[in-house]
Parts: sequence; structure tokens; C-alpha cells
Amino acid sequence: MKAVVCVSPGNLTLVNRPTVGSPAPGWALVKVSHVGICGTDYHIFEGNHPFLAYPRVMGHEVSGTILSIGEGVSLSVGQEVIVNPYLSCGACVACRQDKPNCCVAIEVLGVHRDGAMCEELLVPAANLYPADGLSLADAAGVEFLAIGAHAVRRSLAGQGARSLVIGAGPIGLGTALFARIAGQDVTLLDVSVERLDFARRELGFSVVYDPRGSAGDRVLERSAGEGFDVVFDATGNARSIEAAFALVAHGGALVMVSIVKDEITFSDPEFHKREMMLISSRNATRLDFKHVSASIVSGLIPIKTLITHSTTLEDSPRDIARWAHEKLGLIKAVIAIDGGASAQPLSRAS
Repeated sequence: MKAVVCVSPGNLTLVNRPTVGSPAPGWALVKVSHVGICGTDYHIFEGNHPFLAYPRVMGHEVSGTILSIGEGVSLSVGQEVIVNPYLSCGACVACRQDKPNCCVAIEVLGVHRDGAMCEELLVPAANLYPADGLSLADAAGVEFLAIGAHAVRRSLAGQGARSLVIGAGPIGLGTALFARIAGQDVTLLDVSVERLDFARRELGFSVVYDPRGSAGDRVLERSAGEGFDVVFDATGNARSIEAAFALVAHGGALVMVSIVKDEITFSDPEFHKREMMLISSRNATRLDFKHVSASIVSGLIPIKTLITHSTTLEDSPRDIARWAHEKLGLIKAVIAIDGGASAQPLSRAS
């Protein structure tokens, strides 16, 4: 089968590999249809991922069709599915509390083990969810949106809460969309005029431009100077996260959607004065995947607006290398593995 391998940082190669074989009991063989390209994939390509061994087949935003099933699997051959790429052990303290998204021994497809930038993939059947009502192109967008849906659920903020989402990349936009679905009053903050214009024009959000990280007073004006009931940071920037503490209202919460390798510091008196919550949000669960799928089907998520670029497996080494540096107009790119038509006319690298 064909696969794209990141042999080393900056080196993506299309290769022919042996087929993956028959599924073991409890597993299924999936013909990969579409794969979303994530920020993690760009980090791997650029050599900036701290927990990765090369060579690696990337890709964890996946849709496909079941080719065969192992013993004990209730899904059907030919069924179209969304892949949850977070493979959990099922036995650790987190898994026993129904939190497989933060499993002690978690393995993520495309990171800890080979992923879906290939033609066929073996997956535990428990990680496959029916793509009912979704095209396979749209289904490949469920995983990245589930990150934001999970963060909103983690925030515990209810209808009417004033929310600030810092970072208008794909994860931040997904978080903002699900905060709005939850009935929250959402403002987006970013350093990119282009992304804020997209969020305002295409998605209808209130936005604040923050070119130097100094827009605190203007941001607080959106909350009558009181701060926000919940602040979501989706920047992956330590300085941004530290500055976000001052934007949280008394009694509010800061949700760290992104992760940074750095240490984060904050003023304990200010933290206690507000009696604020600091919440981490990692990956997503079956519940979040279902919420995203239902929201797309019902028209609450404009998935075709978010997926701005498309490529094929054969062209993806060239295009990923280009998109790692040329971000103009790029929100979310998807690989059509079989080279077939996408769900809509999309931008293509030339």
C-alpha cells in the first residue's frame, strides 16, 4: 500500500509498504478515505515535536470505510466510520474513570504509532464511530473539532457565560463554535488580522486584534471591565497563557486547550482573589465526537467553510512542506487518500 513517511524532520516521502494484514479480535481494518492535516503534523514535519521517534507515518484526523473485522466486532464491513485516534489501555486510573483521553499509557495514531497518511489502517473497533449523515470528507474534520467541544465541556460554563477564546487557529475556532453552541457570548482574540477577519466575516464572531499582546484593556471592555467567565487559551504560547490569568473574572475559569513545554507562572494572590479555576483539557472522548457529528449534521458547524485546502496522498509531501510555511488563507487542509473529489471545491497547492 502507499504511505507517506516522515523519515526525518523536513523529509516526507511517498513509499510502498506491505499491507497491514488481517485484524485481530476486537480490531478492524479501515480503508482510509480522508485525513485532516493538524498542527501536530506540521510540528512533526519541522522537527518540533518533543515525544516522537522517526520515521513516522503521520495523520490522526481520519475517516474511512471498514474493509474487514476481527472476532467480536459488532461493526459491519462497508460501514463508513470516524476514527478516534487516542488508543487507551482500558485499565489505568484514568480509563477506570471513563477518561481514556488522558490514559496513563495513551498512544495517539500518527504520533506514538503510525497514523493514517496511508491507504489502510488497523484500529481497535472501540475507536470507530459511525459517520452517519456525514460525507467522509466532512467526517475527517470531526476529531479536530472534538478538541474544542471537549474544552467547552470541561469549562463547566453555562448558557450566557461571557467567553474569550485566545487563538483563532483551527482549535481555537472549534472551541469558539462550541462555546457559541453552548449559549455563551464569545469573543475571539488573536495576533493575526487575517484569521480574525475570517472568524468575523465567515463565522460571525466578535473579535479583538492583539498585535503585541497588549490589548488587555480593550479585551476587558467586551466584559464591561469585569473579565470573562471563562477564558480558553488555544495559542500554544506560554506568554499568552500567563497573560490570560488577568482576563478571567472573579469566580471564573481559565481553560488551557493548548499545551506548551515551558513552565507557566502566575500570581497566587490574584489567583486566589478571583477564586478562579485553572483547567487543562486534553484530547476528546466518544461523547465529544458524537456531539461534533450531530452538530455538523444539524448545520450548527459550517464544516465546508473551515476546510479550506485539499490535496492527494501523492501530492501531500509537497503540499505539507509548503503549508508548513505558507499559511495565507489556510484554516484546515484535508488529504483525499484515493484522490477522489472533495466535498466542495477547495484550494490546491500549485
